[in-house]
Amino acid sequence: MKSHPKSHPLSASPSSASKSAVDRRQWLSYAAFGGAAIAAGSSQAATVATAASPNQTQPKYKFKKSINLWAFPYPDKMSLKECLQLAKDAGFDGIELNYDLDSDLSPKSGTKEFTEIRKMADEIGIAISGVCSFLFWPYPLTSNDPAERARGMELAGKMTQAAHDLGTENLLVVPGAVHMPWREDHDPTPNDVCDQRAREAIGKLLPQAEKLNVKLNMENIFFNGFLMSPMEMADFVDSFQSEHVRVHFDTGNIMEYQFPEHWIPILGDRIQNVHLKEYTKKGTDHSLEAFRPLLDGTTNWPAVLEAFDTIGYDGYLTFEYFHPYAHFPEALIYQTSDSLDRMLGKEQPRLT
Repeated sequence: MKSHPKSHPLSASPSSASKSAVDRRQWLSYAAFGGAAIAAGSSQAATVATAASPNQTQPKYKFKKSINLWAFPYPDKMSLKECLQLAKDAGFDGIELNYDLDSDLSPKSGTKEFTEIRKMADEIGIAISGVCSFLFWPYPLTSNDPAERARGMELAGKMTQAAHDLGTENLLVVPGAVHMPWREDHDPTPNDVCDQRAREAIGKLLPQAEKLNVKLNMENIFFNGFLMSPMEMADFVDSFQSEHVRVHFDTGNIMEYQFPEHWIPILGDRIQNVHLKEYTKKGTDHSLEAFRPLLDGTTNWPAVLEAFDTIGYDGYLTFEYFHPYAHFPEALIYQTSDSLDRMLGKEQPRLT
């Protein structure tokens, strides 16, 4: 493995030098749930997936397997090419790449560089399943700070072009935030103002997305305080009357108080792409640590997979995880691929 320098830290508020700088993994940690979340009690109704009996046949699903780049020690210990090759070797159909401020996928690169990455992936034999980014947190599209909003729009436009150049039609978009408890400097945006600004922002991004044939996929979060129910998400997406505004559904982001198998039938064919995140309701730490390796949680995966199948979803299931293993990082990649094979019925369970 090659050694690479760490990314430069990103200032929490570019307009103030006095604000502390945090790197992208810190942003991810805060963005997942924030340390301010109230620990859920043991009385929460946790639906736990049960193993099939030895006499039961595991359903077989045709979903495509994908994994997010955050599960790899990139760029500290592995190059992008090494990550793509490892994902391919482990049996994934696709890999989701992350747009940053200082990496192979950043404003420092352009069409030429992204086209080269696309060619590299083609030669390796793995698809780029989508593009996502943590940058919607330091630069929210609905911020009360006009400079943050403007920078967020600029970056979202660059991401749209990058997705096109990388050969994927999927761009994850966080449309707005009422509040971000992990950002002490964030000025809360009133709900109605957040909704108005989010609709205006997506409306302005839409013409470019339609021209480039890139889908702007709205992600369900939870602690951003916006689009808190599947009905709200459906209404928001439908209001644009465009096939280029869809949903990036995240199974883990709503698990603290809700259940993904309840959202999926309501969102239906609006779902364009999926983050498959494992979550445990058994713990008391409702931060990033609540997200677990696949199958090491309380998600009712048989119900979730059946729900996806029922609505006719046939796209990527992308495992998203923020803790590359410190030692033998390839183990996480292979373990996840094996878990997905068993979940999708490619490997029949062997119970004794």
